[in-house]
Amino acid sequence: MNGFVLGKIFHLSETIKMKDFKKLAIWQEGMDLADLVYEVITDIPWQNGGQKAIDQMSRSSLSIPSNIAEGNSRRSEKEKYRFMEIALGSAFELETQLIFTQRRKWSTEEKLIKALEAVGVEQKRCNVLWKH
Repeated sequence: MNGFVLGKIFHLSETIKMKDFKKLAIWQEGMDLADLVYEVITDIPWQNGGQKAIDQMSRSSLSIPSNIAEGNSRRSEKEKYRFMEIALGSAFELETQLIFTQRRKWSTEEKLIKALEAVGVEQKRCNVLWKH
């Protein structure tokens, strides 16, 4: 059986298999983490290397839910795990950047602790899904 979606013809079985990544708790939490990181970023001064930290933190924070979403679109389990592995790597990269920001005292301790706790939760979730 065929279906018509946005000007293209798909087999109905293909449309049923597509998953809505926005319903995944791990993706939702990744988006919440990115929001927390953007709150931290607003405190970072642009000069003295701050602009590089802002760029890196925005990229790594968005990379986490982006790779979860992309991995969810893949048909093979091997590919899904690969994207989860990339998301996990981005989470560790982000943790390092948050710690650096904390050492530089570029943001409030409250915002940084909140973001560091959230990235820790996301790392654990990615790790569990990656191993299974």
